Amino acid sequence: MAPKAGKAVVAALREDIDRLFAAEPDVRADADDSVHQMRVATRRLRSVLRSYRKLFDADEAAATEAELKWLADLLGVARDAEVRADRFTDLLSDFDDAPTVVTDSLVGASREAYTEAHAEILTALDGKRYRRLRKVLKTWRTDPPLAPELARDKAKHVFGRVLRRDRKRLRKLVFAEPAATAADRVELLHDIRKGAKRLRYSCEAAGTVLGSDATDLGTRAKRLQSVLGDHRDAVESRAAILAVAAGTRAPAATVYELMADTEEAAAGRALAHYPAAAAFCSATP
Repeated sequence: MAPKAGKAVVAALREDIDRLFAAEPDVRADADDSVHQMRVATRRLRSVLRSYRKLFDADEAAATEAELKWLADLLGVARDAEVRADRFTDLLSDFDDAPTVVTDSLVGASREAYTEAHAEILTALDGKRYRRLRKVLKTWRTDPPLAPELARDKAKHVFGRVLRRDRKRLRKLVFAEPAATAADRVELLHDIRKGAKRLRYSCEAAGTVLGSDATDLGTRAKRLQSVLGDHRDAVESRAAILAVAAGTRAPAATVYELMADTEEAAAGRALAHYPAAAAFCSATP
């Protein structure tokens, strides 16, 4: 008997909810990569709710998605600071004689920002809002508010429609990119990255149901997400360096300038892989 869409989507939700709950103790202990893991689980959950939204009660799904966004944004502040600190450390490894002020203003400031953000996460995890979210997610894990009629449809048909819709949305963004102005292009590429991530997660949720058709498409979407993620990281790092460098005098100014140039080159290298990574969007589904 063909699996029903409701049962299949509950299985996908349960996996991501378990990942989120499993990451929480490590986040509390400030274990390595724990904030990243919890943030990914939170984003995956939110993405599944968005992509498969017609399978759920609309109001309850929207409310839960909003709370997941709150949690993801909270985790994101710490994660972004963590990434910046590591990236700046790597960049500065090529500058043995970099003035202390450069290291302090980039690496030191980022680590301090992480410490502050992590403290805010701990406060939130002990707060009423997160406890309410945990309670809701425990219900979603086994008995989510499904839309009865669609939930009884064949999973293969429902999941297939979701993947086609998410791919079509991404394809529209990719096709708009060549006509974008230079001023708009960076943000459009960021939107394409987010669209690729959404497609990736909807494919991963459908892997058990659709098999290689979903997993192969998800792999291509992940590749596009990764390429544009590398580009975005370099662009944001360069902007942060230039913001700190404003008004700085030599020799620190020279180091900042060279670091910014390095990130500009890194952004260019990443973007060189974009056409090949996005090519699957042009193929007939």
